Amino acid sequence: MTLPRIAIDAMGGDEGVRVMVHGAAEARRNHDRFRFLLVGDETRIKAALDEHPGMASASEILHCDEVVAGDEKPSRALRRAKTTSMGLAINAVKEGECAAAVSGGNTGALMAMSKLALRTMPGIDRPALAGLMPSLGDNDVVMLDLGANTDCDARNLVQFAIMGAAYARIVTGKPQPRVRLLNIGTESIKGTDNLRTASQLLTDAGLAMEFDGFIEADKINRGEVDVVVTDGFSGNIALKAIEGSARFVTDLLKTAFSSSLRSKIGFLVSRPATELLRHHLDPNNHNGGVFLGLNGVIVKSHGSANAKGVANAVHVTARLLEDDITTRIAADLAELGEDALRDSGQPASNGEEQSK
Repeated sequence: MTLPRIAIDAMGGDEGVRVMVHGAAEARRNHDRFRFLLVGDETRIKAALDEHPGMASASEILHCDEVVAGDEKPSRALRRAKTTSMGLAINAVKEGECAAAVSGGNTGALMAMSKLALRTMPGIDRPALAGLMPSLGDNDVVMLDLGANTDCDARNLVQFAIMGAAYARIVTGKPQPRVRLLNIGTESIKGTDNLRTASQLLTDAGLAMEFDGFIEADKINRGEVDVVVTDGFSGNIALKAIEGSARFVTDLLKTAFSSSLRSKIGFLVSRPATELLRHHLDPNNHNGGVFLGLNGVIVKSHGSANAKGVANAVHVTARLLEDDITTRIAADLAELGEDALRDSGQPASNGEEQSK
């Protein structure tokens, strides 16, 4: 079965066209059903396609030589939405020319453009950035929000939990994902009023999830949970702390194994285990953040991702399209009902999103 087209912002990411095209080609080598709209400088895209002959018949090029800079303010990027590769990739989703878009560019600009062009789903106040993180369990952990909304109320957190559970059912295959709210303790009296209110709403909701209150940050990767829900401020800090710890461990092992001849021999003996560790901690194997809650699928690839990472982001996109993530979220929202959220005493919030 051929999938709907995926728009690729070929100019996004630290290395731009070469890596984005290479990653899309790698994804297609595993699944030849992918078709792409490659948005960016036509000359550079054609040069990259020359290295991947099988991509030409599955790709169309939309020329654009303007790119959103990594440090560009979202407000300025919005004004250039009609002339940049990121903006045109998102617009292709809006116009129905593509079913999804993937970009490795500026996260704040991608969120702002996506929200303006696609709008949020009925019943969702704010979209959230969800990502996959490694764990000791049988599957990765879905975590959201990772930086799209720095300040969230109980209503937002409940919506994030619904969206995260819908995503987790797709990537884990579990009909009742284990969902927890990130907090400073697991006791019901801990945390802010918003956290406690959200916890009560989710406890009473009876949705297709296994909700059991709070989780502390040191348990995120233990394999005890499938979805971790938090505001974008705390989520982004937790994400970067985990990524930094992973780099620290790998660098520490590298230093230790090169410190002496005995250590080098020890490395050779333990190499299968260290390779497994390296694979597990490699962010490229978990690449592909998703803006959940929009009327369309937008996937954020890490700016520093290599071709394997971009390919993973494309595969994430395909799974969301195959399983119709927006329909799943809408069904759970309908089951919860607007009255349940009104009972929290908190109206829909329209505060500014702040990306990492």
